[in-house]
Amino acid sequence: RYAEQLWMTLFARAAPEVTLFDIRQMLYPLDPKKSAPRQSLPTSFSFKKVIAPLKGADGAEFTPALYARVAGVSFEAVDGVLGKLGKPLGVKSYKPYNSQGSEDFLQNYLGMAGFPVEMVPEFPVDEPVVLLTAQAAADPKIVDLIEAQLAHGKTVVITSGLLKALQTRGLRRIVELEDSGRVASVSQFLVGRGEIVSSTTPILIPQVTYRTNDSWELVSAVAGDNGWPLLHDADYLGGQLQVLTIPENFSDLSNYPEAVLDAIRRVVTRALPVKLEAPGKVSLFVYDNGTFIVHNFRDEPVNAGVGLAAGVKTLTDLVSGDKVTTSERQEPARFGAPASASRAATFAVAPHSFRAFSMVEGPE
Repeated sequence: RYAEQLWMTLFARAAPEVTLFDIRQMLYPLDPKKSAPRQSLPTSFSFKKVIAPLKGADGAEFTPALYARVAGVSFEAVDGVLGKLGKPLGVKSYKPYNSQGSEDFLQNYLGMAGFPVEMVPEFPVDEPVVLLTAQAAADPKIVDLIEAQLAHGKTVVITSGLLKALQTRGLRRIVELEDSGRVASVSQFLVGRGEIVSSTTPILIPQVTYRTNDSWELVSAVAGDNGWPLLHDADYLGGQLQVLTIPENFSDLSNYPEAVLDAIRRVVTRALPVKLEAPGKVSLFVYDNGTFIVHNFRDEPVNAGVGLAAGVKTLTDLVSGDKVTTSERQEPARFGAPASASRAATFAVAPHSFRAFSMVEGPE
């Protein structure tokens, strides 16, 4: 976990320096008994390297004995990758200065569920897709900003928490949606055309209600004879307002079935050059130079997939140099977008490990 905390800071490509927390624990003696069973796999962090002998400045060999060496091995694991990455890309999420709300820290949980998010303190009017949480309600002009964005043919994704905050502040002139004040315990979900998938545990969600045919569900939760939207879509002035239902327990975002997360990611992250296809607790980092990282926070290996632009033929692993071939697939017409061709690739990621890739384009 300590290695992963350091990597998250470094993958953000923004910090001029890193403060290591904390000096007391850094001076603890290394204990091989604390090496997890997953260390038998080729993980990105190697405890064997932590306790491997080193040579000091005087040339004498010694064996590291303190946890400070964990930080050294963590940095060494990414040294060969960081210089190959560009500027981070993410779905812009507007958080006004000094704002708080019922969804504080939600962006962190969305990141853990595979949504690259970049928080910004000013409304990003030039973005094709903007993500707004309940924090955005602190801006008294937020409904006007949403309406202007839609009038320019763009997409605004608001969370159920922001819907609740704005439903008496003029949002109804855009779409007749509301938080009913009720909640539902759900474990079945409707994805695509009739495909039902199930979660391994019940999830408590707010019941969002709407006027049928004024807007429509893209992904739904089902319980008995009733259902509620997880991702809802409304056309307005050439743009699209979409409502993302947030579970009462934010961490349940990563407990949504993989098919549910994939369907939501395809919509919310559609403007990014890479779209993740994986279960929760797998994160995606995207950069503007054709590189990306997939990080697996889970305790077991995962087979992760990515959706890519039609011209991307192969992926090159930035650590090993291995090639991953992509395959063509057809994206059906949906959500106002025409049918199109795209590429996809799958690869394994060890537990609590990352893989970094460069996209290589080729002739059509």
